[in-house]
Amino acid sequence: MSESIFYSFEKFDENEFFFALRDGYPVTPLHTLIVPQRHIISYFELNPTEHQNLFPFLERQKNKILSEDPSVTAFNIGINDGPDAGRSVNHLHIHLIPRRPGDIDNPQGGVRGVIPSKQKYTKKEVKK
Repeated sequence: MSESIFYSFEKFDENEFFFALRDGYPVTPLHTLIVPQRHIISYFELNPTEHQNLFPFLERQKNKILSEDPSVTAFNIGINDGPDAGRSVNHLHIHLIPRRPGDIDNPQGGVRGVIPSKQKYTKKEVKK
């Protein structure tokens, strides 16, 4: 496997399993990438120990963002797992995208926006 592009970027936090860096093309200010230290391509290649350590590290990055910018009220978390999902770098990375009130006109649908025609939807009534 070739050397990962991420290894040359400036990390601002890391542990044995993951490191964090700011996205080079941020969707919003403080857009952060969580990257495994081990060079793997897919989320589904994470081993059990990495899985166990991922969410505490993600939570730590969320808290860093909130302490740096109290205007952040929400997050999108995303993985482009495969070329057809938009992956352009062959090293797994998880996007932690801070959101703020009014950063877009209507945030309804959130990650459904990866397929624009599916972003807007009307909630169905639940039959009892």
